[in-house]
Amino acid sequence: MTIQHSPAPARSDVTTPAPTGTSRRPYAVHGRVLAAGAFAWAATMAVVGIDPQGHGEEVAFSLSSGLFQVGLLFLLRTLWRTKALGEGRVARAVLRVEAVAVGLAICSTASDGLGLTDFDKVGFVILDAFWPLSMLGMFLIGIRIAIAGRWTGVTRFWPMVAESWAVVTVPTLVLLGDSVAHVVAVVHLLVGYTVLGVLVSRKTD
Repeated sequence: MTIQHSPAPARSDVTTPAPTGTSRRPYAVHGRVLAAGAFAWAATMAVVGIDPQGHGEEVAFSLSSGLFQVGLLFLLRTLWRTKALGEGRVARAVLRVEAVAVGLAICSTASDGLGLTDFDKVGFVILDAFWPLSMLGMFLIGIRIAIAGRWTGVTRFWPMVAESWAVVTVPTLVLLGDSVAHVVAVVHLLVGYTVLGVLVSRKTD
């Protein structure tokens, strides 16, 4: 009988486990939720328009736009964790306020989808206002990201492109009408927020 003795492995023989996909790209889920929400809303808007008519269209519009708004919360969490606006208290306060605004906008979306919104009541009017206010806030945040320069490369400026959705679409609606605004709104979501979601999902720090 032969007995073989294998030497204990030296430290150089021990391999370090390769980082998992999650550890390599810690914001993969955040970016995918944002991209999926933007794509879903754009696809729904392409079918039902920017002003849905009827209960079925309203429900579909509210579900997809609500998913987009959830994606915004994931984006804000990414901005918080990466200190994209800066490390100061003001930067963090801005993100907190914006998260509250988006949360209230989600409540407005849910109210629309459930058929509860009544614009004869002041409370619903105020709640509805958080939709445009939250989008305006995202645009200002996009500008701040570009100025702060903590995100580099294309991710430094793409948030400003994506988050200009409201400030591009609303004037287009006023100046050029529903048909043109419809196309602009859909294309801008796809080029802006959907691409931003992909970029965020690939961030490594």
